[in-house]
Amino acid sequence: MDLSVIIVNYNTRVLLLDCLASVYATVSPLLVEIFVIDNASTDGSVAAVQEAFPGVRCIANTCNLGFARANNLAIRAASGRYLMLLNSDAQLTPSAAATIVSFMDANRDVAICGGQLLNRDGSLQNSIANCPTLATELFSKSLLRRLFPARYPGKEARFSQPVEVESIIGACMVVAKEAVDRVGMLDERFFFFFEETDWCLQMKDSGWRVMFHPAARIYHLQGQSAKRVNVGARIEYWRSRYLYFRKHRSIAACFLLRCGLVMRLILSLTGQLATALFSANSRSRLRINATLLCWHLSGCPSSWGINGGMTGVTE
Repeated sequence: MDLSVIIVNYNTRVLLLDCLASVYATVSPLLVEIFVIDNASTDGSVAAVQEAFPGVRCIANTCNLGFARANNLAIRAASGRYLMLLNSDAQLTPSAAATIVSFMDANRDVAICGGQLLNRDGSLQNSIANCPTLATELFSKSLLRRLFPARYPGKEARFSQPVEVESIIGACMVVAKEAVDRVGMLDERFFFFFEETDWCLQMKDSGWRVMFHPAARIYHLQGQSAKRVNVGARIEYWRSRYLYFRKHRSIAACFLLRCGLVMRLILSLTGQLATALFSANSRSRLRINATLLCWHLSGCPSSWGINGGMTGVTE
């Protein structure tokens, strides 16, 4: 088996079916198996997949296990030389999968490779990420990319050949099964966000390379699952960011990060209070940021955010 395609789904039935259709239409000549791991969707996703694509292996969780844990279920069962972790809101273009697999076959020291993400209209999305530091988390990422494009490459960078990077955006990432066997699977402490960044850093620390291949192109309708639970998703983002720093940065960096983010949050709230009467967007951001501040003042409890379950897997 050349490639095991793994798609985690949560209430994105229509997007999921489009994603699967794009896989079947583009993966030839690779020998491929496809897994859909459903995190207790209520929109009929599993039944729709089983009817439209009976060859797909569905793993139906009875609760939301989060992204890392759900992917790991399929990784354990996968038989491909490579694993493609693909978002349900992504669609492959012709030869995208074959381009990455061929490149990784020729470069056996590459653990993870990602392609160029595209908006629906074909414009470029950010596909490369820096491993988080105090600079990336406390300052504007777009400003850093403009001021230091070589250090913080974004969608403005133009690459004609594959290039080694710190990390890639995880909407579509191909991972060598050999690297997973040696380094380990996704860290399941990350419920949602930063798990792919953590994985890229683990691979690099173990001597593998992480690459970006501009010729492999993938459409990505960003964050459709997260948009359905906006406040909870924001809490999960902050929780995962703190977890990443505790795992990879110093105690001093963790302290400075939390102080800096809370100060920035308070400043944002002050500005939003001044404009909330006149702007629906300001009121929405005010509600989210007020919840985030309350979460911090409550000691960042694990019970807040997207409610992840602990058990429940069926096939």
